[in-house]
Amino acid sequence: MAGGAVDPRASAPSGPAGQARRPLYRRADLLRLLEPESIAIVGASARAGSFGERTARNLSGFAGRLHLVNPRYERIGDTPCHASIAALSEVPDLVVAATPMEACEAVVRDCVTAGSGALVLYAAGFAETGRPERVALQQRLVAMAREGGVRLLGPNCIGLTDYVRRAEISFVAIPRPAAPPARPALGIVSQSGNLGFALAQAVEAGAQVGRVLTCGNSGDIDVADLVAALGEDPACSAIALLFEGMADPVRLIEAAAIARRNGKPVVVHKLGTGEQGAQAAMSHTGSLAGSNEVYRAAFERAGMVLSESFEGLLELAGFLAKAGPPRAPGVAVVSTSGGAAIMAADRAEAHGVPLPQPAPAAQAVLAARIPEFGSARNPCDVTAQVLNDPGSLRDCMEALLADPAYGALLLPNGFAYDVATPRFRMLDEMAAHHGKAACVVWTSQWLEGPGAREVEATERVALFRSMDRCMAAIAAWQAQARRAGTAGQTSERLAPPGAREEAARLLARATGPVLTEREAKAVLSAYGIPVVREVLAQDAEAATAAAEELGFPVALKVESPALPHKTEAGVIRLNLGDAPAVRDAFEAVMTNARRAAPDGPIHGVLVQPMVPPGVEMVVGARRDPLFGPTVLVGLGGVLVELLRDSAVALAPVGGAEARRMLARLRGARLLSGFRNLPAADLGTLAGIVQRVSELAADHADRIAEIDVNPVICAGARQVAVDALIALSPWEPPPRG
Repeated sequence: MAGGAVDPRASAPSGPAGQARRPLYRRADLLRLLEPESIAIVGASARAGSFGERTARNLSGFAGRLHLVNPRYERIGDTPCHASIAALSEVPDLVVAATPMEACEAVVRDCVTAGSGALVLYAAGFAETGRPERVALQQRLVAMAREGGVRLLGPNCIGLTDYVRRAEISFVAIPRPAAPPARPALGIVSQSGNLGFALAQAVEAGAQVGRVLTCGNSGDIDVADLVAALGEDPACSAIALLFEGMADPVRLIEAAAIARRNGKPVVVHKLGTGEQGAQAAMSHTGSLAGSNEVYRAAFERAGMVLSESFEGLLELAGFLAKAGPPRAPGVAVVSTSGGAAIMAADRAEAHGVPLPQPAPAAQAVLAARIPEFGSARNPCDVTAQVLNDPGSLRDCMEALLADPAYGALLLPNGFAYDVATPRFRMLDEMAAHHGKAACVVWTSQWLEGPGAREVEATERVALFRSMDRCMAAIAAWQAQARRAGTAGQTSERLAPPGAREEAARLLARATGPVLTEREAKAVLSAYGIPVVREVLAQDAEAATAAAEELGFPVALKVESPALPHKTEAGVIRLNLGDAPAVRDAFEAVMTNARRAAPDGPIHGVLVQPMVPPGVEMVVGARRDPLFGPTVLVGLGGVLVELLRDSAVALAPVGGAEARRMLARLRGARLLSGFRNLPAADLGTLAGIVQRVSELAADHADRIAEIDVNPVICAGARQVAVDALIALSPWEPPPRG
């Protein structure tokens, strides 16, 4: 598979539990919802504060035609009110139902009869209640709308807003910009209406937002459809997605691919990051590869960028919309404050953002223009003397932006005051001239003070209100570019010819839900994964003979499908250096095995040579209920779950993606040699990760979990010492 490529399952014909996957709605399918020429409010009202009255008030500036529908009124104010949708002079593109739940079915029926293109249902009390009759009602309304060609948003939906056309379709108080965005702007997509419109309040401070789209219960239209539609919208520069979850998230991956093909970054903040998906896992892999990690892996595979915080979602999306691809990895910092320069250096180091020193040409400019009590290096402290010599700031920023080592320039702004505004315009012009990114970090706590709105309005300068979030955004931008750089690279399959068929034969012999260690290692060997030698002994004398053949010291492990976690059961003995130690250990582990699994089959004891020390890693795989097979690598051994240092990706992975997984580990330095541990050959280890991922993908219908722990790594000598494979429930096909 191409490193970083979209998972081919994204276009698979079926969704969860074998259900048919509904194709994504595209922009053309949702045009009458997103760009209506006419809107009808069913349930329009003269009662102040009602949903109908609030919606009409919000739409008072709508550029299209607005119709009011309620049989109780002939007029509301100066506007005619009609008895029904059928009584209107035209078929409305969009109907907004400001009605109680009980009236919604009739509204849907009327929309279908009239031929309306889209419907927004505010009413709550449907599937979100969990009551079977309400779930059934929602399903009935959605089926009716789909069959009639009406695209339905909701129910339980706050609505949507188009700031360019003033289509403010909601009953909440709409945050309004001082002026519509003057260029392609951010689109906000949110499953939570409240939080979506909370994000939209950034327009009050000058943020360039074009649309806010919320979907409530997602009965018909969901976030994947909205992301796909914005991905094809020429008025959208980037998409900020607030995401909770969905039954078939692979559709979202497909939507993100559409946005990426159209040059629209998708930035996602995931709500609900608990690990309920890992609670029933029986292996270390299963407990580490929980739902949150798998979602992150899926987002990365799709080219989406993860915002770790809700507060940073719009900042990151706005930055990616303005920045373009990085032209160099380095970042230059120009500050009028020594403290802010130190802060920038601290946060850059924390996020792995390089701050290289300037080349000689730029260094000469800094040395000539910065006072001796400043700092003519990167980060650069030009000092407050720029107030007396504004040209010095201009010259230093120009020199650093011209330096080919830098792809971005960061300017902390310590005070909110009007005199700073020309700096931002100057930086914007310079960044555009050099084709590089620029950031202003608003260290002032007057968050909307003079100058902030002007930064938001620039073409190239992104505004951050946190140095940490700024450096995190730059790190994410650079990582995205590295992934994009390998997206077209293909990776050869590493499994030997015939591996799939040989593993299938071995798996078919399984007599229980968990393979023994010896059986699991045979499956791994079929895929070319190196495993330790071993002999199965039935008694102490046979164990002693095996130890003498393999060479001391040896390890003993009881083999029983009833004891998948051998350490906890006390059925392992290590570093046995002679025959008496082997005989004693054999009796001890067998006694413990009979105590731990009195009714379980015990096949004997595995005798294995002790593997020389090295870095202990865990490599595994798990079939996620939403995304299918995943692969994991992390620091292993007996402390695997305590350390919880792992990286997850959708399977299969190529060599480049496997290496990126290794680089993400907090303990990655251990692999390059640490104290008395030899360095591990990263290519060999990445190859093991890739082979395990191929095994998991090839047998996704049969294998539930794989746990190879530890893989002991010393240079190119890397060997799997223990392994577990758990199988999915399976029935053989009927003969005939």
